[in-house]
Amino acid sequence: MGFSGHLVFARSERPLLAAPPFGSTGPGPRDDVHAWQPRPGGWQTLQLEQGLWENEHLSALVEWTGAPACVADVSDSSIALVTGLDTNGHRWQAWLNLDNAAALLVEEPEDVDDVSLWLGTPEFEAAVGRKRAELGAEVPADAEGALLWASAAGVQAAAQQPRIEELLRAQKAFVEELFDALLDELGFPEAAHCAPQP
Repeated sequence: MGFSGHLVFARSERPLLAAPPFGSTGPGPRDDVHAWQPRPGGWQTLQLEQGLWENEHLSALVEWTGAPACVADVSDSSIALVTGLDTNGHRWQAWLNLDNAAALLVEEPEDVDDVSLWLGTPEFEAAVGRKRAELGAEVPADAEGALLWASAAGVQAAAQQPRIEELLRAQKAFVEELFDALLDELGFPEAAHCAPQP
């Protein structure tokens, strides 16, 4: 069973857990929150269990940090909807693992009584294909939004738009890896890996 919850990415000199969206729990460790290795420049990623994040928290986080932020809504490590927001209120969204997202988002016909009997049928596969094409058509605009958001965050994107589009169309077993790769490709400084002790 994969991870379901939210990945919150923002910049702050203070621990992100001290931000208003997380209440008065204080910046100390919590069982339902896992901090990823921080990135240089104060960039932090928190992995929050399901139920700890609400959509309106992103605006509050951007206001608290004074910097662009984004959140990935992850389902079972197989798909994620990433939403970014900058300090001017400009928002962008992109799905990660489009094939999985298409299968989840496809609308079932009204005349189907038992969805389990519809799954895997040629009709289902055709509907998924149409939804996948629909999501794929949005990728260029999604990539452009991501690059503009990264630029507003003050980073210089290491890649051009075609590379970001390639990542948005990529498929990974764990969507968390795709989210991390997207941040790398957008030009955010990579997390320092601890050198092994001699």
